[in-house]
Amino acid sequence: MRVTLCLLAWLLLAPLIRAEDSGVSLAPSYSAASIVNSASNLTGALAPNTIATIYGENLSWTTRSLTASDIQNGTLPNTLAGAGVWIFLNNIPAHVFYVSPRQINFLIPSDLLPGKVRLRVTRDGRLGPKAEFRLREAAPALYQLNETTAIALKADGSVAAPESPARAGEVVVLFATGLGETAPSFPRGAIATAAAQIVRRDEFRVLLDRSPVPAGNIAYVGTAPGFAGLYQINVWLPEGAGEDPEIELLLGGEISPPGIRIPVRR
Repeated sequence: MRVTLCLLAWLLLAPLIRAEDSGVSLAPSYSAASIVNSASNLTGALAPNTIATIYGENLSWTTRSLTASDIQNGTLPNTLAGAGVWIFLNNIPAHVFYVSPRQINFLIPSDLLPGKVRLRVTRDGRLGPKAEFRLREAAPALYQLNETTAIALKADGSVAAPESPARAGEVVVLFATGLGETAPSFPRGAIATAAAQIVRRDEFRVLLDRSPVPAGNIAYVGTAPGFAGLYQINVWLPEGAGEDPEIELLLGGEISPPGIRIPVRR
């Protein structure tokens, strides 16, 4: 299944747009603690090809979202026209989804190696501080409808919800970021043009109420074609799945945050 452009916009661009700051020419302000995984909103949960968020002040003088015209030759832009905002990680320019005075959503370069990373934002040539954090090999995180419910598409394309839950034995599609390298891989900032499984597929697990789903129930885990930094997981819910099970993603030694559930009925 392909995620729709509307859903992507909801995933990446839904945060509240706050009022712009005054016209005083202040440098961008942020810290390592305000750079988070866009799905989990957790500091430090970052990996190559992860969609991330910076919170701060004076990040941009305007609010601007990615549009189709910003995408050139199948690649996301490094800056959004009229915003004058750039993000550099170890001097590599990141690709940008959204900018506003207090928030930036961007893609961590897929070819950036795990380890210590130095991030810096510039706005119209004004430099923000150097913020250092450690990039992990993987940082799995599920996109959510709300604080406790994962986005899970049913076979008919509708979203599983308490009033229209998924059923045990049904296939659902989940959306995540932070799942690392894929095969085939795509150039930095390029939109995935085809399905591509994650390289560490054998280490990947879906846990329901802390119990792993059988490997054979995971039909696909890899890129969401048509997007960058977004992964999808197609999984058959076991016949014995409990009602509204807690769901976690496990990849190597990294696990997604607890307390997130899927609306499921037998």
